[in-house]
Amino acid sequence: MYYDHFVLPFTIGLIVLLGYLCVKYYKWIKSFPKEERKKIRKGLFSLKTIHSGWEIFRESLLHHNIFKTNPMLGYMHMTFAFGWFLLIVVGKIESMVYHTSAFNPPYFAIFFRYFHPAKETFPYSEFFVFLMDLILTFLLIGILLAVTKRFCSRIFGMKKTTKQRAYDLLILTVLWLIFPVRFLAESFTSGLNGGGSFLTYNAGNFFSGFLPLENLSYPAWWLYSSLLGLFFLLLPFSRYMHIPTEMVYIFLKNWGVKQGKEYNGFSEIQVNSCSRCGICINTCQLNTSCNINDTQPVYFLRRLRNHEEYAKQAEDCLMCGRCENSCPVGINLNAIRQSKRPDILRVTKETYAYVPQPEVKPAKVAYFAGCMSHLTPGIIKSMQQIFEKAKADYTFIDEKAGVCCGRPLALSGNWKAAQVVMDKNLQMIDASQADILVTSCPICYKTFKEDYLLNIKIMHHTEYIDMLIREGKLKVNALDLKTVFHNPCELGRGCGVVDAPENVLKQVSQKIPTAYDGKKSLCCGGSLANTAIDATQKTKISSDTVKAYAAYQPDVIVTACPLCKKTLGKTSLEIPVKDIAEVVAEA
Repeated sequence: MYYDHFVLPFTIGLIVLLGYLCVKYYKWIKSFPKEERKKIRKGLFSLKTIHSGWEIFRESLLHHNIFKTNPMLGYMHMTFAFGWFLLIVVGKIESMVYHTSAFNPPYFAIFFRYFHPAKETFPYSEFFVFLMDLILTFLLIGILLAVTKRFCSRIFGMKKTTKQRAYDLLILTVLWLIFPVRFLAESFTSGLNGGGSFLTYNAGNFFSGFLPLENLSYPAWWLYSSLLGLFFLLLPFSRYMHIPTEMVYIFLKNWGVKQGKEYNGFSEIQVNSCSRCGICINTCQLNTSCNINDTQPVYFLRRLRNHEEYAKQAEDCLMCGRCENSCPVGINLNAIRQSKRPDILRVTKETYAYVPQPEVKPAKVAYFAGCMSHLTPGIIKSMQQIFEKAKADYTFIDEKAGVCCGRPLALSGNWKAAQVVMDKNLQMIDASQADILVTSCPICYKTFKEDYLLNIKIMHHTEYIDMLIREGKLKVNALDLKTVFHNPCELGRGCGVVDAPENVLKQVSQKIPTAYDGKKSLCCGGSLANTAIDATQKTKISSDTVKAYAAYQPDVIVTACPLCKKTLGKTSLEIPVKDIAEVVAEA
């Protein structure tokens, strides 16, 4: 009874889409390492699944994270996602109440206004028609905002939006037309048969005054169905693949699946979860300082997805994590980029044979300064003073000889080479018999925590100093000094160390709050991860970072990384740049 040939484009498109998604997700998940597939089986029937459902509602439909970053942009995305969801759910409930059965054809709810004669009534029919008109209005406002953003992005506080190609523009146009055409189809039908509510009823009466609605109503429903079908068919090969894939990704990450060193099916799921919202473009300092706007994750991931050349985008990145921190989907952007950098074994065990194995005396605390700390000896001197004042039982394991922690090699994708230097350092760490490993370099800190698989406590010197002060082992006096804190990329965003340096700095100075505190910190520009930009471009990033912190008029710009201190110090000519350990030593 409830059938017309115009439902075929919608039905065929939906069946093809669901079949494609099932096959694609099965292939991707099948490629996961065995231990990751075990996590799926373990997490499937746990509370993590319920938590994932809530996160999907909050992020995939309401776009909570985008709201936090850009309320207007968040509202625009929410009108599409949540509005379309409500249109489907409320429409289904309406059709079930009318049909008194849940088992009506899937297209029935979508084209309910065509199949349901206006003269017929059913329980709550007036309420449903009002609610559906309200949801449709909500969606049309979203379309208006989307068109405005495309042609005038600055209204949304965005300097740049994602550059679109012909195929992207095609499916974008299809999406923009779906709901206006539905509005016209329902309005034309209402103008012919009556019915509708505040939106479609009044619009139908308006159109009936000058349009031949009897000739336009049926073709409008055909066009609406065709647009839906075409959108479903184009979706898997467009940015809108993120709509279903983001939901799959949320379940997987909450079940404990992680991005490894190699690119695999989980990487593909993350790549296809990118909505290309463009937030990463405006948070990237390569864009804001150097006007490099073709290497951000939105473009890198698009190249991966389209099987295009990506070598330049893989290398041209600071790996500072600002994009990852702001990504509303929570994609492991740095790890994916690292997995696409060539793993070439450029060193062997013999490479570092010239470095003597130092004699390490056993102690409770092992201090590893790292390469950059040896190039900024003021930090080492301050840490030694702090150890002595706290009467710590420590050993300086790389005081006279040592090699890099291995992270710069890992950042370039050379995991095999990194393992060689890691093995060298493991011998020293094991020889110390220490309970705690302290390092002054966040780069070393991150790799010790994530890649060395050590069975001892690993602390950055900010955490260690904070612990000493809290336990009363280190007495400090507040200096008459106004400070701002530059939290290094690898420390704040990379390892989540935010509270410890803040606590320490408040104890020893007058800490000035800034817009860049915590995980919002700017990159110093001296990143070891980027091999594509030149010294002038790095200096420009560094200079802009200094200006941003100097605007708060501090006496000292404080950081907690020897590389950051060295990089920022070169461009900060008027305001001194110090490591937090140096400030504590003065106090």
